[in-house]
Amino acid sequence: RTRASIRKLLDLAPKEAVLIRNGTEQVIPAEQLQVGDMFLVKPGAGIPTDGIIVKGRSSINEAAVTGESVPAEKQEGMKVFAATLNVDGALEVRATATFKDNSLMKMIHMVEEAQEQKGKTQAFIEKFGRKYTPAIFFISLVLIIVPPFFGIPFNDLAIRGVVLLVAAAPCALVMSTPIAVAAGIGSAGKRGILIKGGIHLENLGKTKAVAFDKTGTLTTGTPAVTDVVALNGDETAVLRIAYTVERCSDHPIARAIVKRAETDNIQPHEAVGECALPGQAATAIIGGTPWFAGRPEYFTGTTRNAETQRTIDRLRAEGKTVIFVGTQEKILGLIAMRDQVRTNAKAMIDELHTMGVATIMLTGDNGVTAKAVAADLGIDDIRADLKPEDKTAAIESLKEKYGAVVMIGDGINDAPALAKATVGVAMGTIGTDAAIEAADVALMADDLSKVPEAIAFGKKALSISNQNIVFSVAVLAILIPGALLGVLGVTLAVIFHEASELLAVGNGLRVAKR
Repeated sequence: RTRASIRKLLDLAPKEAVLIRNGTEQVIPAEQLQVGDMFLVKPGAGIPTDGIIVKGRSSINEAAVTGESVPAEKQEGMKVFAATLNVDGALEVRATATFKDNSLMKMIHMVEEAQEQKGKTQAFIEKFGRKYTPAIFFISLVLIIVPPFFGIPFNDLAIRGVVLLVAAAPCALVMSTPIAVAAGIGSAGKRGILIKGGIHLENLGKTKAVAFDKTGTLTTGTPAVTDVVALNGDETAVLRIAYTVERCSDHPIARAIVKRAETDNIQPHEAVGECALPGQAATAIIGGTPWFAGRPEYFTGTTRNAETQRTIDRLRAEGKTVIFVGTQEKILGLIAMRDQVRTNAKAMIDELHTMGVATIMLTGDNGVTAKAVAADLGIDDIRADLKPEDKTAAIESLKEKYGAVVMIGDGINDAPALAKATVGVAMGTIGTDAAIEAADVALMADDLSKVPEAIAFGKKALSISNQNIVFSVAVLAILIPGALLGVLGVTLAVIFHEASELLAVGNGLRVAKR
């Protein structure tokens, strides 16, 4: 049932594609698309395979692959994926995968392979079943064959032997864990959470602490302007000069300033000689005067009063990068920026705390910035200035302290820490094979809300699995003595046995429900 529901996602991928070749359009079976082929996706149509947009822009409903209900805005140069739905604009796309090797097919294969991998509990129960079943069969056989040799009536004990064979069969016990695991992995997969085996689902259920990489995980990885402080003139004047100076640069700081100015509808000055001074500042000549935008260390010839220094110190204490805007003689103002925390990061941290899970930040960034971000989010512990090998050591110490530790990272740079953690989780890995390989769990979208959801799946699967085990053992504890004492007949034993199986299956399927 779970596999069938996952495979139904394939129905969302169109069976035909509109191939563009030599300026003409030709409808072909989607399976014939090759890497490099150009194809057209009309508004309202499904996307047949993975590709990169060459022409056009549109909103794409990616719920089938990422679990994200809000359509994503896409434009030229951006990736699109098989079985997603083009909402409102025509797109010309260059295929980056064949139909049989696209993201959705990989996801389906991964889920099916994961359902074959067993957790420790499931492996133990199956090992127990392999020894328990022959033992019950042997006891039943003894009850049937041996009594006549000692002058004991055959019929009564023979019937008890048959009843024991039926009543003591461990079907419900053996099914108790795999049903919950299969339902959990399948349901999580449909929501963009790829769990690569039963053992990882089980370990998610034991989670006591979650460690996060900062940049690109808790934050967007892109700086944005947070403060514009005018020391001479007004904020618009400061931003206009900075925009003029930085507009030709491709540095992340420059892009942040340009984006803010364009958002505020600010027009640049007429200028000449725009250029970047590597590692120092950017400059442009405006009205015959050289203007600069750069770090405070570059403006050595200017003076700053105590109030200005206090402002700089305050902004830096908040984990922000401070940029001066001015001439060599005068500072016009300050612009502060910081890597932006993801919009749902705080809610995710709060939810983990509600679940009783500790949170830790592991980052290679400096301590000031790390503390500022952690304070915004309410993270319990911070480890800053870490190299990759330091993160691995940190995970080891956290495991000694908490037991089961989950590590969330990008799946590539954090690969050693992901491998060392009890469960490694890679974020935003749709279409990224290396990231999926590096982790035990892959979140197909950059959606932090999936982290507590994945842990909740694990906890629910573990809880229901344990319920099934206790229930199955209790049933056996009643049926076996009943069979040996002659209280149960064959009919009653069969009814109790089959009912226990159905109850175990029904309870296990509850994992698939939200």
